[in-house]
Parts: sequence; structure tokens; C-alpha cells
Amino acid sequence: MIRATPRDAFMPSSSIRKIEYDRDKQVLSVWFVASGKRYDYEGVSEQTHAEFRSAFSKGRFFIARIRDRYRYRLISED
Repeated sequence: MIRATPRDAFMPSSSIRKIEYDRDKQVLSVWFVASGKRYDYEGVSEQTHAEFRSAFSKGRFFIARIRDRYRYRLISED
């Protein structure tokens, strides 16, 4: 089960629409503004999640610290 805090729900970002984090599974879910798609990133630490949440630029943080560093999968929203 994904546990999101109100601070996680919506991001002040032009590229990241929303994130949620499952602490038990260490899965970070990221919804993107342009595509509306959700991707789940596996093995993301709680510390990385907290740093992402508090980063000034969510898009830059995502590119530098998450994209291409964690296994991910596209989640179908059927």
C-alpha cells in the first residue's frame, strides 16, 4: 500500500505532477505532467524520497538522482 502524506500529493513542479512513496517496499511513484503517466521506481531510500520532496527543482533532482539510477516500470492506469 502506498502511503502518501499531504506534502507528497502535489508537487510545485512543471515536470513532476505528483509523487507517492511506499516506505515498506521502498517504491517511489512519480506522475509526470507532460504525459500524465505514472512510473514506479524500486529500491528508493526514504532519505532520497525526503530529499526529492524538499528539492527546489523537482525535475532537476529527478534527472540527477533518480532517472537512470533505479529500476522502474510504467504503471497502467486502466
